[in-house]
Amino acid sequence: MRNEWLVPVSRATVFTIALLPFAGMVWDAVFDLLGPDPIEALHFRSGDWTLRFLMFTLACTPLKLLFQWKFQLRFRRMLGLFAFFYATIHLAVYLVLDLSFSWQEMVEDIPKSPYVLVGLAAYILLIPLAATSTRKMVQRLGRNWKKLHRLVYLVATLGVVHFFWLVKADLSEPMIYAGILSLLFLVRIVHNMKGQQFVPQAAPLLRLFLGPKS
Repeated sequence: MRNEWLVPVSRATVFTIALLPFAGMVWDAVFDLLGPDPIEALHFRSGDWTLRFLMFTLACTPLKLLFQWKFQLRFRRMLGLFAFFYATIHLAVYLVLDLSFSWQEMVEDIPKSPYVLVGLAAYILLIPLAATSTRKMVQRLGRNWKKLHRLVYLVATLGVVHFFWLVKADLSEPMIYAGILSLLFLVRIVHNMKGQQFVPQAAPLLRLFLGPKS
């Protein structure tokens, strides 16, 4: 009970930190610090932060399974909404700044650039997740809420595929995201296969990579 006041403070802190990448993009745009191709810079930065927040969201449960940490669970829905926020910016940069709302050009882009279709599919799947993120919707949907929000696994996978097809040449960064996503999936899969015994068996191994528990 004595630490309950930390909950709203922590949420406010996480909210503020999550807005910093957006503030950085606005700052760089206003002061012309985005480089020779500002549209491309905004496109990649907003896409990067979409994937990062998807990874943050998906990491909440594995951290609980591995280390019994629970504090991050209270931020999970917020992190998911920020993934949607940066995905919306990512899409807006493409539609507004790159295509100038030319839907015909976007349709013509799809056969030449299939990553566009994959990205749009991922965004469309994010919409119902964002729309049902409130407590009222959780209560209204009941068990169906968890079933619906499992779509986030597919969204993250499509996001990584979208990144792979987008960059074409240097695949090092999308490979990092693919590795992180695979690890997060592996934790869940092994936990489901072995049950609660997975926690004491796998936690020491994962600590070798993640560092000591603080």
